[in-house]
Amino acid sequence: MTDFATLTAALAAPCTALGARVAGWHLPADQPPWTTTGIGLRRGQAYTLLASGRVQWSAHRPELHGGPGFHLWARVAPGGRVVNVTRNSGTFVADIDGTLELGIYLGMWRDEFGTLDTPRSAYARLAGGLEVIALIWPGTDPLSGLDALAAALPCPELESELARARQRSLTPAGWNYLVETGTSDIWRTCDDAGNERICLVADDDQGIIRRPIDFPLSPATTLTWRWRVDEHPSRLPEDTPHTHDYISIALEFDNGRDLTWIWSSSLAPETSFACPIKVWAARETHYVVKSGLAETGRWCTERRQVHGDVTRAMGPPPARIVGVWLIAVATFQHGRARAAFEDIRLSDDGCELGVL
Repeated sequence: MTDFATLTAALAAPCTALGARVAGWHLPADQPPWTTTGIGLRRGQAYTLLASGRVQWSAHRPELHGGPGFHLWARVAPGGRVVNVTRNSGTFVADIDGTLELGIYLGMWRDEFGTLDTPRSAYARLAGGLEVIALIWPGTDPLSGLDALAAALPCPELESELARARQRSLTPAGWNYLVETGTSDIWRTCDDAGNERICLVADDDQGIIRRPIDFPLSPATTLTWRWRVDEHPSRLPEDTPHTHDYISIALEFDNGRDLTWIWSSSLAPETSFACPIKVWAARETHYVVKSGLAETGRWCTERRQVHGDVTRAMGPPPARIVGVWLIAVATFQHGRARAAFEDIRLSDDGCELGVL
């Protein structure tokens, strides 16, 4: 593993030659959630974050932990929107004039500006921390700077971020990652024999993409979709905080809640349960529609009467559907998730909406 203090020092001379600035920090995991760097940024100015380390979630379960790709966020304060690294790095552009702040994410943000929606006391149980290097570019062209730095000081961290920054966005058109859980690169459009599909490739990663819609919810509302799960991220029941790795499709309602239909590794079909992650419990309910691994690798067609499922799992139904989500979590057991979705549709008394 690269020593980040040594790397920070080694980057000083080539950064100076490029007119860039380099600085490094240690972020203790138990300090909620924002740390000011004291570095001022202009709106439109680019910066790169390189990170390493581990945040330990439990003193009693050493397997429960996350790295920078889950925990490291940034914003320009006051008033800037949050951004997060993917894997161990990220390159961003300041959305306002202000001071760069670095944050340890835990649970959920209340808004897109990084207001914490998790009790600050929850951080007390965390251990470890993250090492972070910030490269502050003189203007708006980080790629040429990264390229020059990687040539002057070859190292995996710079080369990995340069490759990531050069990659076009994989996020399917019309969909966006939820701010609450952050941007990732696990969902992508794939086209096989003319069929429009969204594919999932996640390794010890997670992400939720959302497509906004407006559709009535009545007793006649039906959700249909086709999916193929090639690798399931869990071999254990997904209804505990330690094994909550799963793949699902969800509908978001106008009351702020969502129902997510999951393919469980072992829970019985028609089982429903509140999300076992405490900060999501009042918002999200899970409904098992398929169980076991016998059908992995095969395309399966699902059809759900939404009104009935909502009534059974959540109580009195809301009036409208305002979003469709695709969800994948493979971070609790650090596994792999591979899947694809196609032909997602909502229908209601002759009215049909093609989501995908």
